[in-house]
Amino acid sequence: MNRRKMLWGSVIAAGTFATGLWIAQGQPAQNVGGRHPNLAAAQRLTAQAYEKITTAQQDNEWDMQGHAAHAKDLLDQANKELKAAAEAANHHK
Repeated sequence: MNRRKMLWGSVIAAGTFATGLWIAQGQPAQNVGGRHPNLAAAQRLTAQAYEKITTAQQDNEWDMQGHAAHAKDLLDQANKELKAAAEAANHHK
C-alpha cells in the first residue's frame, strides 16, 4: 500500500512540476506603454498568436515535432524586440 501511495504521489508531483514549467513559460509580456500605440498593438498581436499556437498544441496533444514551440520562442523574441524598439524611440526623442 505504501508503494502505491508513493507512486501516486510521485505522479502528482511530476504533473504539478510540469504544469508549473508550462505556466512559467507564459505568453510574451505586453510592456510597451501608451507612447507607442503601434508597437503596443503589435505586442497584443504577438500575444494573440502565442495563445492560438498554445491552443493548437493542446488540440494536437502537443505533437508538432517542436515547430509550434519554436514559433512561440520566435514570438517571444519578436516581443522583446518591440520593447527594445519602444525604448530606443524613447531615447531618440
